[in-house]
Amino acid sequence: MKQNDTTPEENALTTKKRAALKKETDAATTTAPAGDPAADAPAAATTADGDKGLDARIESALHAASDKKAHDLVVLDLRPVATFTDYFLIASGTNARQVQAIADEITERLKREGTRAERIEGYKTAEWVLVDYGDFIVHIFEDKARRFYDLERLWREGVRVPLPADLQAGAGGAAGGGAGSSLRNES
Repeated sequence: MKQNDTTPEENALTTKKRAALKKETDAATTTAPAGDPAADAPAAATTADGDKGLDARIESALHAASDKKAHDLVVLDLRPVATFTDYFLIASGTNARQVQAIADEITERLKREGTRAERIEGYKTAEWVLVDYGDFIVHIFEDKARRFYDLERLWREGVRVPLPADLQAGAGGAAGGGAGSSLRNES
């Protein structure tokens, strides 16, 4: 995997283009008639009372991270507070090698499904790998870096989106379930 070589000017231009595109999409969605396929194409449906669930690409990324034993999976809906992206997917790995494996699995799975990352940053050092898909951004941290940067606190105005049921069950038991199950087998 190769880290993108972009200048700050290119990054700013990309961010401006994304913000303009988002405004155009939002305007088209609000003026489009009900039932129009273009109106039904945002990254995910509303997460309030009319929740239809997460976009399939975000769910696929969550499952890919889970398959590589990522822990503390969190999805933040940033649509009310940010214009540069709609969602953050945040995950943790216990060491640099696992962080890279999680990033590899997410990018490869989404590429097979037809979605390529726009930018990947931090892969070499693997303390914090950022995978930018435009309307959602994946952050994969080493445990220590995640505690230090604390994106959940920084973006606390974003809405925490419930994980799919199959990941909720595995998320709680994954961190402490392994040791407890071996103790039960020894008894």
